[in-house]
Amino acid sequence: MKKILLVEDDPNLGLLLQDYLQLKGKFDVVLCKDGEEGLRAFTKQTYDLLILDVMMPKKDGFTLGKEIRKINPRVPIIFATAKAMIEDKTQAFNLGGDDYITKPFRIEELLLRINALLKRTESPAGKQIDDSPSQFKLGKYNFDYTSQTIIHDGLIQKLSTKEAELLRLLCLKKNEVLTREEALLNIWHDDNYFNGRSMDVFLSKIRKYLKDDPLVEIINVHGRGYKLLIN
Repeated sequence: MKKILLVEDDPNLGLLLQDYLQLKGKFDVVLCKDGEEGLRAFTKQTYDLLILDVMMPKKDGFTLGKEIRKINPRVPIIFATAKAMIEDKTQAFNLGGDDYITKPFRIEELLLRINALLKRTESPAGKQIDDSPSQFKLGKYNFDYTSQTIIHDGLIQKLSTKEAELLRLLCLKKNEVLTREEALLNIWHDDNYFNGRSMDVFLSKIRKYLKDDPLVEIINVHGRGYKLLIN
């Protein structure tokens, strides 16, 4: 049984979601009423997925997500909020969120997102990618997909799940074009506009991680996608 941490300050909604996910999704759901309680619960045991409300007392969901990412860069996070601005969605993904759902939402939709995200996490990019190498030498950097880390001069940069998946695809296509459609379908399983914007955020972060080696570069190929160049 998959274990979910649900952090929601609305007691009625929280209990409704907890009951539904336990009954229909057959998940073990731990419910917390604010960000501080959620952080304490997260440090006490292991979870397969987190659902974090953004607007909460004591500690908001974005702050909580940022702190959790310092502890665990891989656990899937879904942010839930009444805000629908693109800036808020961008912030959610910048903080390492894996999905974003806007209130009010149908509980059935949340369940579908949870199942899709768990399936994607277990098999992030299909059989072909799973059979490929997991460690790569990128100039001065060593990238380990399994541990989701980039190591350079003894310093370790932890990656989120999507950052690691995206960088691995680029490595497997080194010096060749990785099309936007291929990356989106492999990682997000949907090449819609919003997922494309999310991918751009992750690419920007990966470029920052690799910026200290001028011989390693991720370039845009106009109208097609991206190319990882290692000179």
